[in-house]
Amino acid sequence: MKNLIPTIGLEIHAELKTRSKMFCPCPNDPDEKKPNSNICPVCMGHPGTLPVLNKEAIRSVVKVGYALGGTIADYTEWDRKNYFYPDIPKGYQISQYKYPLVSGGFVPVENRASELSVAITRIHLEEDTASSTHGQGKSADESLVDFNRAGVPLMELVTEPVIHDAETAGAFARELQLLLRTLGVAEANMEKGEMRVEANVSVASEEDTKAGKFGTKTEVKNLNSFRSVERAIAFEVERQSDLLAAGDKVVQETRGWDEDAGKTFSQRAKESSHDYRYFPDPDLPKLVISEIPEFSAAILKKDMPELPWDKRARLIKDLKLTDKEVSVFVEVPAVGAYLESVTSSFKNKKDLCRLAVNYILSDYVGLLKKENGEAYESKIGSIAPSAFAELIVMIGENKVSSRGAKDLLAIMHGGDSRKPSVIAADKGLLQKSDACELESVVKDVIAKNPVVVADYKSGKVVALQFLLGQGMKATKGSANPEVLKEVFVKELR
Repeated sequence: MKNLIPTIGLEIHAELKTRSKMFCPCPNDPDEKKPNSNICPVCMGHPGTLPVLNKEAIRSVVKVGYALGGTIADYTEWDRKNYFYPDIPKGYQISQYKYPLVSGGFVPVENRASELSVAITRIHLEEDTASSTHGQGKSADESLVDFNRAGVPLMELVTEPVIHDAETAGAFARELQLLLRTLGVAEANMEKGEMRVEANVSVASEEDTKAGKFGTKTEVKNLNSFRSVERAIAFEVERQSDLLAAGDKVVQETRGWDEDAGKTFSQRAKESSHDYRYFPDPDLPKLVISEIPEFSAAILKKDMPELPWDKRARLIKDLKLTDKEVSVFVEVPAVGAYLESVTSSFKNKKDLCRLAVNYILSDYVGLLKKENGEAYESKIGSIAPSAFAELIVMIGENKVSSRGAKDLLAIMHGGDSRKPSVIAADKGLLQKSDACELESVVKDVIAKNPVVVADYKSGKVVALQFLLGQGMKATKGSANPEVLKEVFVKELR
């Protein structure tokens, strides 16, 4: 079959960064190593216990809703989602069904494949399940359950089926993770299971897709890395396309993802909402959000940080950054904040801002990565932003050469807290731009390299580069290259 178009909708679960769990005072600690230590009768579902709403978790989801331009529910309630599984201690999960906290909104996504505003269907709040491990007990067929995670506040975001390729799906998940971190509501570390992605995938003809008629969908569950999201979706699109090309049908089902094999596999028939027998939880109060002043748009938007896509657009416009450059400043908050601090005194001096970008990314971050690897973010600030700004001004005014600036930056990072100008003077790193001062160096280099001088005078212009190199070496990189060149040309006439 030709012209088959994939359609993808995503369901993303993210654990919220609160002190306690969703319905009880137990610690919400994703780094707890001792199993079943952060538990109590409420999150273990003991008879006679009553849940209590976590206000901070609700605030976090409402904040996300405002950031995405969604509609915040006026009335909302919690429901019991009934199903039996060992990681659900109560035999049901407290979730939201008919009245989610947020409806609508969008996330702008740009990548090589497309530029798209991914529409959001809903965002609701529920409790997480326990975590299970298989084959790590006393025998290979034994499973262990750790209830530390049971009851942790879990935000679920559902997109509209508007994504049509795996790369855009991965870009959306990355942008959402960045937003959650920017807002400070979640860490969303996929490797820790704090953010999990499920993809609903279908394929249909181009004509049906344009008409809003999609094929039979499958749901690929618990994808725990961006790479897995993209690979699983790409595989599933190809698998469904091959089935239809062979005259077979796609079965609606839930599938898992085998990272090692690089393929999806059937798990179970896809459930429908009626299978869960949703009904309002009688133990939790209904909420009218508009009656809670601290959840108002005026209050929550007042302290809203600059959103990732807005910051990206501003930096590209103001500093003429490339996509690769801006990604570091937006996706690594500490580096972005450092750039803002360094350039805050430059005002409209675009040349100095550009120098700051270059030296932060190429030299400072490079130095930090060499020492700390990808954990370098926590080390940003070893050089005070004001000192770094002074260094940039010195470079812009040709007071230090590029080589001298690199040496000076390394000294400053090493702990020397003196002013850059003082360090440069002490270490002989100030750039020499006095032609008279450089004449003796030039004459000495010419005297020591008669063969190269002869080559230059015979027309081999490239020989001058060697002589310049020797001059820079003799001055330990402190000579102004342009002035040094002028002196050489004058002396070689």
